[in-house]
Amino acid sequence: MLYRENGQFKTTYAADQQTFPIAQDRWAILAILAFAFLGVPLFVDEYLLRAILIPFLILSLAALGVNILVGYCGQITLGAGAFMAVGAYAAYNFHIRIEGLPLLLTLLFGGVAAALVGIVFGIPSLRVRGLYLAVATLAAQFLTDWVFLRVPWFTNYSSSGSVSVANLQILGWQIAEPIDKYLFCLSWLTVFALLAKNMTRCAAGRQWMAIRDMDVAAEVIGIRPMVAKLSAFAVSSFFVGIAGALWGFVHLASWEPAAFSVDRSFQLLFMVIIGGLGSIMGSFFGAAFIVVLPIALNQFLPALGRLLGVTVSTAGVAHAELIVFGVLIVFFLIKEPHGLARLWSTGKEKLRLWPFPH
Repeated sequence: MLYRENGQFKTTYAADQQTFPIAQDRWAILAILAFAFLGVPLFVDEYLLRAILIPFLILSLAALGVNILVGYCGQITLGAGAFMAVGAYAAYNFHIRIEGLPLLLTLLFGGVAAALVGIVFGIPSLRVRGLYLAVATLAAQFLTDWVFLRVPWFTNYSSSGSVSVANLQILGWQIAEPIDKYLFCLSWLTVFALLAKNMTRCAAGRQWMAIRDMDVAAEVIGIRPMVAKLSAFAVSSFFVGIAGALWGFVHLASWEPAAFSVDRSFQLLFMVIIGGLGSIMGSFFGAAFIVVLPIALNQFLPALGRLLGVTVSTAGVAHAELIVFGVLIVFFLIKEPHGLARLWSTGKEKLRLWPFPH
């Protein structure tokens, strides 16, 4: 009975078009943000920040970008890792070649570079779809892997092929400690999550969903597929590029092209499938699941092996992760195609009707 919108009357168009029209949702989001910004730094240790929270925040941002393209516009992609790499290496080159460039602009320029590359590789979506488009985006992954590995200019002629950044700061704020990195990534994710939420509700978002549902009918009612599809590729790649720059600059600090391999592309796609296609909340659920599951298996399987008198190797745990991911993807595609976000929505609907029968 606590989750009801009874009596919450809307008297203006602005109130009717709020991002969170139900007051309980608004208060819940504010409470979560307050706890994330103020509570988490007081209770978590360095391990949780480095191993779970920071990767979760950055991968959530990347999953938002992939969900915009796959979930909202219906354009399959297997090259999200490539756009993360473009964002990271573009930001790195802006950082070292333009002296005094603020960190904020460095990361944004990395996202812009990824958006431009995304538009280029989104052009095939104007003619092909489905598996053929997936192969076209996979070509972006192989191309960027080769470019960043074989063209030394992008790595500033590093003999090892790896690059590194240090002394990150913004407006005098040194981003060195794990808690600083956490708050920095959380700020980016908060801004871009609200941006994504509102973009999917505006005219551009409605055009993406119309293209996803039936592109021929969308074109008949006046939506231009070229604009809708390429804008989705651009926005998605921008989000993913920003996430790639944060992954390299903040999480890794030193990286090589293998950090953005095709495995990263599949990982991001798995997040969207498990979390829920066409759902902002699903991006967070999927990222949390993908980040926490390997750590949980690394703790659970060796303990189970000791109880059974069996030695579980590190390689065995790695193979178990792939098996579990595969089983879960098949399960969600068959039983719940809309992922964990659908289960969350169903729970909210039941809560709104409780205690009455439904």
